[in-house]
Amino acid sequence: MRIGYARVSTDEQSIDLQVDALKRFGCEIIFKDEGHSGASRNRPGLEQCLSQLKVGDDLVVWKLDRLGRSLPHLLEVVNDLDRRRIGLASLSEAINTGSPGGVLVFHIMAALAQFERALISERTKAGMVSARERGRHVGRPRKLDDGSVIAAISEADGKPGGVAHAATRLGVSRATVYRALKRVAVAS
Repeated sequence: MRIGYARVSTDEQSIDLQVDALKRFGCEIIFKDEGHSGASRNRPGLEQCLSQLKVGDDLVVWKLDRLGRSLPHLLEVVNDLDRRRIGLASLSEAINTGSPGGVLVFHIMAALAQFERALISERTKAGMVSARERGRHVGRPRKLDDGSVIAAISEADGKPGGVAHAATRLGVSRATVYRALKRVAVAS
């Protein structure tokens, strides 16, 4: 039996295109998730769909990204389907894991996606190193600039709970003040 699964991320999007394509492909039952992100693993329609599938069935999606946004999650679902002897068909990518060629195409696409993700990560790290070498701050914006920390500590110096007082005055935690002090000391 062909069982379809359709998903849209927001309630404003229309699921009709996917449902129509799944019906044309011969899906007898179609499960839906409307307003659920692909990144979320808590999708009631998908959970219900996966629980209904039996040996010999085919899960049909309009596009692989409807099933899962992350490669590890997608591979986990596909491996589970394979273990249960359930096929997967993606209409947009023309993938059907019910055939050896379809399995090959799926794994090649998954490997290419993982390779692309690794390249992006590598380029990002190289860019961060380059930015640091030029003296630029990389990462989350700092809550305190060096001048604010120095002024607050000078003002609190000698008073009981100087760092706590400075943190309260600046509206940050003591840990933030200590990190800023360490950064200012290293820069000096």
